[in-house]
Amino acid sequence: MKIDRTELVKKASDLKSQGYSYLVKLTAVDYEQHLEVIYILRNMKENKDETLEIDLDPADAWVPTLVGNFKAADWYEREMFEMFGIDVKGRNVERLLLEKWNGKAAPLRKNFTWNAPYETS
Repeated sequence: MKIDRTELVKKASDLKSQGYSYLVKLTAVDYEQHLEVIYILRNMKENKDETLEIDLDPADAWVPTLVGNFKAADWYEREMFEMFGIDVKGRNVERLLLEKWNGKAAPLRKNFTWNAPYETS
């Protein structure tokens, strides 16, 4: 289901109270004109999944953190920040994969240039 990023925490809390207590996946997709963040939640008792999708403007790419509801969101949010440049509000995101990377460029964005010089420490 498509939702606005301002609804994410409430919708995820509501789904968790309905038994969707497992965060299966959190990922992002770059469609050039917009980014999409995808959350897949699972209800283990009923063997059902619910998908939450958020469209973002690449120039204003951020979502609120879900770590308070789903601890598994920690590494997913860090990966999304590093690889897609999507900020996560409500927490200090530390680098996970590119720990020596000082650049702002996001390697999984379609506008990323592989041959450009990037700073590393």
